[in-house]
Amino acid sequence: MSLTVIGHMNPDTDSIVSAIAVADLLSKRGMAAQPAAQGKPTPETEFVLKKFGLSAPAVTDDVAGKKLWLVDYSDIAQAPKGLAEAEILGIVDHHKLGDVTTPNPLEVWTWPVGCTGSVIKAMYDFYGVEMPKGIAGGLLCAILSDTVMFKSPTCTDLDKKAVDALAKIAGVSDVMALGMEMFKVKSAVEGASMKDLVFRDYKDFDMGGKKVGIGQLEVVDLSILNPVKDGLYAEITKVKSEGRHSVFLLLTDIMKEGSEMLIVSDDPAVVEKAFGVKAEGRSVWLDGVMSRKKQVVPNFEKAFK
Repeated sequence: MSLTVIGHMNPDTDSIVSAIAVADLLSKRGMAAQPAAQGKPTPETEFVLKKFGLSAPAVTDDVAGKKLWLVDYSDIAQAPKGLAEAEILGIVDHHKLGDVTTPNPLEVWTWPVGCTGSVIKAMYDFYGVEMPKGIAGGLLCAILSDTVMFKSPTCTDLDKKAVDALAKIAGVSDVMALGMEMFKVKSAVEGASMKDLVFRDYKDFDMGGKKVGIGQLEVVDLSILNPVKDGLYAEITKVKSEGRHSVFLLLTDIMKEGSEMLIVSDDPAVVEKAFGVKAEGRSVWLDGVMSRKKQVVPNFEKAFK
């Protein structure tokens, strides 16, 4: 049986490209593998796939009976339907270890770096497998995206070294120009529905027994989102009404290096507990906050205890 390599719900560039890369690496190690995704690529990911000649993985919503490798997550809340009836053989990730468990030993690469792509570069090196040019370009973009072009506090020296090495393989001479080109695509909101924008990079979390949703939109200039802020707020209000205690949407300005956070919560005071900033109205500005993983989720987890 072929292995299925699949990333988290509402897949971003790291999740999609990591599935493609790990499937390639496993296949070259003698284990037939296919990439899969829990949704279609975002505009940013479509740009990356097209630029480097990669094909989007097949969309899979049920993995019952399959042999799996998970990439870019290890939380059951971000997994597809049927996970309990699947066999997990490997995990490649850069987040905290989640609540996935297995009856058998498995191969796990979980590193404290800014992007799963950086871990995968090390895996290719470890196994002595040559990386295809297109996959190198895709992983390079995934790292630039996840680390917000090295501005995120999640970024490490290992991420920067991986980018240097991947750029050589992919034939990219100006990494930052590529990053800006990618983020301009990521910033585009014209023609997108409010639901698509909210779920472009969105995850649910269990915090103190409460279901909490946190989304993020990263743009080169926050003013791009001014025409859609009311619509975004209305959409997260709707998402909260579907059984969540709170929904927060980070509107991240990558040039100003901070985020405006839209808030819909049964207890808005949790924002002040988490960040020391009182929520007056429907949003707060969080200076220097760029990373959901490192600066937002841990703060909320403490506040919800």
